[in-house]
Amino acid sequence: MHGENPQSAAKATAATTPAAGLALRARHAAPRVKHLGLAEFQPTYAAMRQFTTSRDADTPDELWLLQHPPVYTAGLACRPEHLPRSAGIPLERVDRGGQITYHGPGQVLMYTLLDLARRNLKIRQLVGLIEQAVIDTLARYHVTAQRKSGAPGVYVNGAKIAALGLRVRSGGCYHGVALNVDMDLAPFLAIDPCGYPGLAVTQTRDLGIATSADELGDRLAAQLAQLLAEHERRR
Repeated sequence: MHGENPQSAAKATAATTPAAGLALRARHAAPRVKHLGLAEFQPTYAAMRQFTTSRDADTPDELWLLQHPPVYTAGLACRPEHLPRSAGIPLERVDRGGQITYHGPGQVLMYTLLDLARRNLKIRQLVGLIEQAVIDTLARYHVTAQRKSGAPGVYVNGAKIAALGLRVRSGGCYHGVALNVDMDLAPFLAIDPCGYPGLAVTQTRDLGIATSADELGDRLAAQLAQLLAEHERRR
């Protein structure tokens, strides 16, 4: 009987240690989906940052589904001329990319707390997967949506239906995508959405989709999880 190659044995042992097994399961696992309901922006923002700062190689990825009370959020690239032209709705400065957008009840947010390094994902790849998840979700309702070159997000007939902004810190991603479902769109008129003066916005209700924000959020999360799994299989 031939003796076992010591190097092969060492590799096999390392691969089956509890820590290695946990890391492998975390890498291949679908993100955990958490439903946060109607949540104030600032505590949620702080929780995202804390989650990302404190996570380690074994921390499972998470997708947070929620809605916010009325709030404007301005990203790192936001210029003064794009800020609200009327008062009454709070403005929060945040560390994501992009310009300014509006969040309010009837809009579903999916915050993507993902370990990009573990999933071997570049930020541009993740942007593409999130956009595709929105496009695929809308396609289930026979709505054709598109990307727009140089303007991240998702559009239907030129009107923006989903805004996207991300931040990566130490390989971990947070922030995410906001899909307009059944909301008051008037606050968008007081800003230049995503930095584009006069940009039209739309929502699923106006496109004949009667599905609730909660259900669309679940379908969006499931679609992104499927796309992440497909990316993993192609590695």
